[in-house]
Amino acid sequence: MKRNTIETVMGAVVLVVAGIFMAFAYVSADLKTGGGYTVIATFNKVAGLAVGGDVRMSGIKIGTIVSQKLDKETFLAEVTMNIRDDIELPLDSAAAISSESLLGGNYLEIIPGGDPDTIKDGGKIEYTQDPVDIVQLIGKFIFSAGEVADKK
Repeated sequence: MKRNTIETVMGAVVLVVAGIFMAFAYVSADLKTGGGYTVIATFNKVAGLAVGGDVRMSGIKIGTIVSQKLDKETFLAEVTMNIRDDIELPLDSAAAISSESLLGGNYLEIIPGGDPDTIKDGGKIEYTQDPVDIVQLIGKFIFSAGEVADKK
């Protein structure tokens, strides 16, 4: 009988520790989606951008990417993001897809404008910049260097 009590207590301790770990992981991951307002931006392509990815301004996370879909009329990629309530984006802000590093993923960067009016909930960012494709740039460089060498 004493062994069953010890096993029960140890099981309860393990469950409590697991619960504390899960709570810590949730708080550390900043997965809270409550609050904020929705903003939409359209791009020609969104290579490397993922739902749940960061929306940053000046390197600081100000929101998350909520969804991505293809607009069936314009065939552009439509990205919906959730921006924190305490951040008011100027109406002429721009959105650019930036790379974290040469090997890392992409994030959505907001470049603030100077307009005194702000984007409202459900509003749209008009000025966008597609991601730079490093592989294409390297390919163009290599082939253009070959053409220059052939002309000499």
